Amino acid sequence: MYAKVSRSGKTPEEERIKLPMTRPAAPRLPSGLLLALLLAPQVASGHGGVVLEEDQCVLKMDFLLAHFTGYQPESRGSEEFCEDIPEVGESLFVLEYMHDFMKEMPVDFRIISDDTELGTFANWDDVHALGDLTPRTVFYQPPRKQADGVLTASHRFDQAGGYIGIVTASHPTQEKIYNAVFFFRVGGPDLGYLPLFVGLIILVQLIYWGATGTLQRFLRRYLPNRRNYGEAAAAG
Repeated sequence: MYAKVSRSGKTPEEERIKLPMTRPAAPRLPSGLLLALLLAPQVASGHGGVVLEEDQCVLKMDFLLAHFTGYQPESRGSEEFCEDIPEVGESLFVLEYMHDFMKEMPVDFRIISDDTELGTFANWDDVHALGDLTPRTVFYQPPRKQADGVLTASHRFDQAGGYIGIVTASHPTQEKIYNAVFFFRVGGPDLGYLPLFVGLIILVQLIYWGATGTLQRFLRRYLPNRRNYGEAAAAG
């Protein structure tokens, strides 16, 4: 006795066998989007001469290190800040030397307005290229030795915006100068081009999904169900 065979060449038992459902593979990101993500501005843990290490802000001047902390006693009490100052007003900067050697060094502290928009990656070469810093200086504390190893500087900011802090230490016996340069903002963060960049990434992704048919399949899958639901509701 022979088994019945369908036109497809399969027995009825084989016809009833269903292949397991498989989900389509997730679409790969287009190379252009991947490149955009790689080139996107990264959120840095610190600017210029100030970095975040083990939950502490550290100011670096070559091999010299100091803990860096910002305060706004009038508005924020004892809350600590790493560079960026949230509000316009009285601000206190504290440098705690991590080397006893620094107690013998005259150290000065200057703050200039970042009117040339050097920004996050400002360094000593950028500052030196500005020439005379006097017109841009909003605060300056002359060099002095700190026997207790703690430098404090207080300044009232009247305007929100970007500023650059410059710390200079002079070797006590040799003609060597050590510098730290760091950018910070007063009065909250500046998003800059970030919203535009995020919108561009979304647009590129939508174009890619449209080109590969992913967007069309999504619309065909879900929109008809929404129309049918609406027609059923209207008929009811």
